[in-house]
Amino acid sequence: RPLSDGECSYYLPSRHDGVNDMYLHLQFSAPARVMKRSRVGLVWAIMRARHPLLCARVDMRDYNDIHFVYDRFASPQDILRDAHGTLEYRRDSSQELIDTYLNGPRTLSNERLSYLILSGKNLDCNGFRLPNLEIYDLMICAAHFIGDGMALHQFANTFLETLSKKNEAELESMLEKEWAFQLEKSFTLPPSMESRLEEPPKSRLGRAMAAVDFQRSQERFIGGHAFPKTSGRPRRTVVPTVAIDRDRTARILKKCKAKGVSISASLFAICNFAWASVNRDREGWKLPLMMYTALNMRPYLRAEKALHDSYWFISIGYINVVLPAFIPATSSAAEKTFWHRARLAKRQCTAAAKNSMIASRCHEMARERAARAQKWAREDDEALHVASAPAKEPGTGKPTVPSVALLGLSLLGNLDGTYKHAEFQDVKLRALTTGSRQRSGGLLLFGYTFVGKLWLSLGYDINALGSEANGQHTPSVDKFWDQVLRCVDEFL
Repeated sequence: RPLSDGECSYYLPSRHDGVNDMYLHLQFSAPARVMKRSRVGLVWAIMRARHPLLCARVDMRDYNDIHFVYDRFASPQDILRDAHGTLEYRRDSSQELIDTYLNGPRTLSNERLSYLILSGKNLDCNGFRLPNLEIYDLMICAAHFIGDGMALHQFANTFLETLSKKNEAELESMLEKEWAFQLEKSFTLPPSMESRLEEPPKSRLGRAMAAVDFQRSQERFIGGHAFPKTSGRPRRTVVPTVAIDRDRTARILKKCKAKGVSISASLFAICNFAWASVNRDREGWKLPLMMYTALNMRPYLRAEKALHDSYWFISIGYINVVLPAFIPATSSAAEKTFWHRARLAKRQCTAAAKNSMIASRCHEMARERAARAQKWAREDDEALHVASAPAKEPGTGKPTVPSVALLGLSLLGNLDGTYKHAEFQDVKLRALTTGSRQRSGGLLLFGYTFVGKLWLSLGYDINALGSEANGQHTPSVDKFWDQVLRCVDEFL
């Protein structure tokens, strides 16, 4: 099937260096018998057969002519062989796994849209010679244009539950059933988000109204703040991560609830205050600060089983949050202002999510992003074919009012509601980190609760945004991260 506008907008930038390729890293303890390669390979094969975009490929003929292609498997053994070809056992540490994925050669490709890595210190390449109990690192890798964070976490939960509860005979039987289903005439690839949303207006007047509404909504997003960036250096993404202990997390949750906000809303205010602490340009405080976050669009989709059982497809929209950039000088005023800003962020997110035009705005945004991605892809390809030509900076004309986002926030909420820990039997989850390969100068803050702890991580290009790249006297992301942690201590 053809890629939708939204899928196209993620696919085109990923072609050369894997921009936006996702990963989910889970660390856990488990007995050796559970993690044998034969068992892991069977579960991986079952899950790939159940979610066909994971083992599809991409055929690009032109910038607006791109298709997913799925080749039916000849037998269950064929599915299993294919799964083992995208399964790797290593002995790397969790940090080495993440660093290699983010900064090394691209793991995924047009022919390989998903990949699974299992690592353990005593693990050999065949999964033998394991001690009775091992600490493992599992890395699920997938292209962003075939899914999103919600799909990743649902997948990981089902993967671990199946792995921990089923014996090999049961797994082989499950694989037989999945193979039989993909032979049925009714078998299709999961349709795109856009095809499941309320259809856009078909009349000329309806289309015009949707376009005007989208344009007017975008004009309200004013942002005049950004980190200085150094160009010309190779991208190097780092992901500093902090896990706050269970007792402190419980107190933070209680305080946020008393103030009428979630932890997610409070993180907008945290970033707001952290930026003001590193940005000494008081003149710049006249312009507001803008941040963006993803909106899960699955609740807005038509709930029809006939569409497809698979949850592997990308289904996100975007919300912009705009807050004043200044902060009060006194600590008492700062405390009140902080919680007021958190409530402002909550109101803006709620208003965007409940807007009656959300489906049409999502369609319009997908079209705009696809057109922009196609334009930039052509420019990038032209630059690659002319060795002496420098790569062009993407540009859409200078807006009369600045609309720049300082950073993005990926707010995953309470992941303990997604992971059914009690169902994993001997598998005990310990840690979770997630992110994606970034473009040069990329910056994204993650916030979520997992195993009862609040986790914060910041993925950024240290060679473009760090203090070493931009000097000690300019706002840098490493200084900003220090202030984020300080603000968590001070306000939460």
